[in-house]
Amino acid sequence: MPALERLFNSYGMVTDALHIEAPSKDASAEKDKTPLRKNAESLYKEIEWFTRVVNKRLEQHFRATGTGPEETQKKGPPAAEEVNGYPAPPGLQEDISVYAEFVKYYHLSADERLLLMLALTPHIQPHLLDVFFSLNKATGRGYTEFGGIKGNHHGGFLPTFETALFLIAGNNLEKRFRTVKLFEPDHFLWNHGILVPGGESTSAEPYYSNPINLSDEYIDFFTTGKLRKPQFSTAFPAKLLTTQMSWSDLVVDEHTMKQLDEIKIWLQHGSTLLWEWEMSAKIKPGYKTLFHGPPGTGKTLTAALLGKLSNLDVYRIDLSMVVSKYIGETEKNLEKVFTKAEYKNWILFFDEADALFGKRTGITDAHNKYANQEIAYLLQRLKDYPGLVILASNMRNNVDEAFTRRLQSIIYFKKPQAKERFRLWKNSFSPTCHIPSDQELERLAQQYEISGGNIMNVVQYASLMALNRNDNRITLEDITQGIRKEFNKEGKTL
Repeated sequence: MPALERLFNSYGMVTDALHIEAPSKDASAEKDKTPLRKNAESLYKEIEWFTRVVNKRLEQHFRATGTGPEETQKKGPPAAEEVNGYPAPPGLQEDISVYAEFVKYYHLSADERLLLMLALTPHIQPHLLDVFFSLNKATGRGYTEFGGIKGNHHGGFLPTFETALFLIAGNNLEKRFRTVKLFEPDHFLWNHGILVPGGESTSAEPYYSNPINLSDEYIDFFTTGKLRKPQFSTAFPAKLLTTQMSWSDLVVDEHTMKQLDEIKIWLQHGSTLLWEWEMSAKIKPGYKTLFHGPPGTGKTLTAALLGKLSNLDVYRIDLSMVVSKYIGETEKNLEKVFTKAEYKNWILFFDEADALFGKRTGITDAHNKYANQEIAYLLQRLKDYPGLVILASNMRNNVDEAFTRRLQSIIYFKKPQAKERFRLWKNSFSPTCHIPSDQELERLAQQYEISGGNIMNVVQYASLMALNRNDNRITLEDITQGIRKEFNKEGKTL
């Protein structure tokens, strides 16, 4: 048994923590070159390196402090290749796994890779960190310098900033002070939401006692090669917006379509404009637009289609879970959305946006004062968001002018005219049914001024009536009865 394993045994550590199982080498597995297997092979090498670093750092620490067995206190020969006092990480030049591509894309240093693996290990090989549960015989408790906490449900060791500082810097105080830059908020690992602090220590506790967490999306990304879609909850009050329709199904007037083309162009070339054309210092990132117009004119459908066309996720913010009567709570709820969405290239869709972005009031009491502060927060957050944000409202005048001044476009979705209504009538029914003639549909389009949403309600009603007759013919009577129902809902008559 190696000396270090005897050391861990003498401190009650789990020797299995020093061993991890390599991916299978059977013939069928060799043929399996899916992203999942590539990630497993790459992470196996990285975890193996991480384990050597942990062993090396603990050995150095016990020698320096004289708390380990005699054999570990004798200075051994240095490793053949070391970086910052610990074994060098494996080369990834020929590795094409998701993890390797991430490391190469960001040009991660050995310290950054060690920090990343420390955050990932509890999720893929949690027993490896059990070595840090060692008891210090001099004090009768754990080693403070190892950091770490125990979770509410997780039985293993959860690393903190202190754990990372110990692994990277050891007992070298100067190195520790240099390493602190890895925990600055503007470091890309934190700024891009890859790593997230697990909580905020109180003023009475050191900042570096905060736990380190890897975001859920990147846990999945490094292991399965896919980004996990967030679940709708109080922690993320937004729902994924999808549609089975295609861009050709969208019926709007020519002027509106031309304005939507500008958004499509930005989705295609926005990043090129910012970075390749070096305009990032002159224009703000992202694109913000307001869709306004009567209900049922296609605002929500357009948001979903823009995401589908550009292969981007669209999330509709659930304002019922965001807006709060308690001061400061609305901003907290929105911050959850913006923080989660940042650097994911998601499209954020605020339906009935005037509930959030409504006009400011005169300051007559403390509540109005904080409501105006809430708008100031939203203005700043909108300005900083690097993706597409769509505000939707039935009335443009309900949205505060401070927001409209910061929008790249304001697009009016008006009720469809006769030409658009005819297209909607003709294309909205199932291809398996028989519909009235073009002349009859054109007469309907000329006679009844209703929105696209109303037309779809009529189509559903008429189709159900045909199915109830065990028939596939849509009659004018079915359609007229459906229109009458829609008019009655709005207090109108035919």
